[in-house]
Amino acid sequence: MPIRLAERWPEVGSDRLLSECVPPPRFAGVRFETYRPDEGEPSQGEALAVLIERGGVLAEPRRERSLWARLRGAAEAGPEKPGFYLDGGFGVGKTHLLASLWHVSAGPKMYCTFVELTNLVGALGMRQAVEVLSAYRLICIDEFELDDPGDTVLISRLLGQLVAGGVQLAATSNTLPGRLGEGRFQATDFLREIQGLAAHFDVRRIDGPDYRHRGLPVAPDPWSDAQVEKAAEERPDASCDHFVDLYHHLAELHPSKYGALLDGVQAVGILDLRELTDENVALRLVVLADRMYDRDIPLNTSGVPLDRMFPADMLKGGYRKKYLRALSRLIALANVGMDR
Repeated sequence: MPIRLAERWPEVGSDRLLSECVPPPRFAGVRFETYRPDEGEPSQGEALAVLIERGGVLAEPRRERSLWARLRGAAEAGPEKPGFYLDGGFGVGKTHLLASLWHVSAGPKMYCTFVELTNLVGALGMRQAVEVLSAYRLICIDEFELDDPGDTVLISRLLGQLVAGGVQLAATSNTLPGRLGEGRFQATDFLREIQGLAAHFDVRRIDGPDYRHRGLPVAPDPWSDAQVEKAAEERPDASCDHFVDLYHHLAELHPSKYGALLDGVQAVGILDLRELTDENVALRLVVLADRMYDRDIPLNTSGVPLDRMFPADMLKGGYRKKYLRALSRLIALANVGMDR
């Protein structure tokens, strides 16, 4: 009998959120040595070289800072800016490089997505979050993005205090730090916070085509309902849900629980996929897509093709990059699902 995600109600405490702040299974084995820069895209090799250099510094045991350095809030010896920020498109290896930096660095260290970081602060509260996270030497933040004013103010305060305490940062994003929030809210009203965030980072651009789709079709043809249901029945620990049931259920769960929703799931089936009309539904599905991709869970769908799930007006709006990332990842998982 297939698993029904819409019938699961996971509970996730702050202890679990902290314990899961490591690279996801897909990136558990990556290293700088396994990154293959595209010779036609020099920015990839340049980013690799700079991160290897920074990793060499972070691989050394943490040094105790002098009283003067602590009073000044200076970061420990190393690059002038306490943060490194990889800006680039989808599928160019930014997460591979970020996870590689985490692996080579001496602890204590933390790895999370931006959404996981905001969820963690929400679970702990700002004061406790600063106290707990200040113990880390390095915090790696994947998919850095600002979706609303609340996140902007919260993360600005948090990272400002962490940097002052000597924590080093590394982040990936599809948007330059000075342009975070554009098209999503009145970013001009929060220029001080956004510019403050940008000031923490040494920014490097990394270019190239999405490796997940080099030579692959835009999206595989959807299966019939019967095919998706049959695959879910035959595969161990597979789920199968109607699309409407699934997105209604996601609305009742905090996004911090989407990872736990997938505990033990080895394949996902979705029936009657439809073109989205609600931005809130679309954004929840982006988070679910990220958690599925982290866990390398194959996907099978019926209904509209995946590349028609986000309508043209959404793909032109403020969340365009989020939706394109989700499509890139879902199509990669669907291609795997078709082969099994």
